[in-house]
Amino acid sequence: MSMDFNFFMNDVVTQARNEITAAGYKELRTPEEVEEALEQKGTTLVMINSVCGCAGGIARPAASHALHYDKRPDRLVTVFAGQDKEATEKARSYFTGYPPSSPSFALLKDGKIVSMVERHQIEGYDPATVVARLQKEFEENCEEL
Repeated sequence: MSMDFNFFMNDVVTQARNEITAAGYKELRTPEEVEEALEQKGTTLVMINSVCGCAGGIARPAASHALHYDKRPDRLVTVFAGQDKEATEKARSYFTGYPPSSPSFALLKDGKIVSMVERHQIEGYDPATVVARLQKEFEENCEEL
């Protein structure tokens, strides 16, 4: 029995995209969409999605559950590392001082990076720990919705 790797990966990518958009994040697939979203006034949480196990088992669940909090970002967006390469590169250009990391979360205020939860703060942790990290950033940087 042979398996078409690209067919398998398309299914994994589709599932990963669907999970994060079902949680309320807007997918940004072009550099222009990224620029338009990240230049807005207010707070924006960017989830850098990927197909790795820590994205599926930790980061995406944390991205969803962190939103159950009084203070939240004004906008929730996502780019997909390894898939929408130009959009991801454009988003990362806003993350001054941080190396590329996926999965990860970047919190921006008025188009400027204010905090980052990097892969090394996700991988090996449970989703509840990542939720707590995100909510701490929400508490410090976001308004009550």
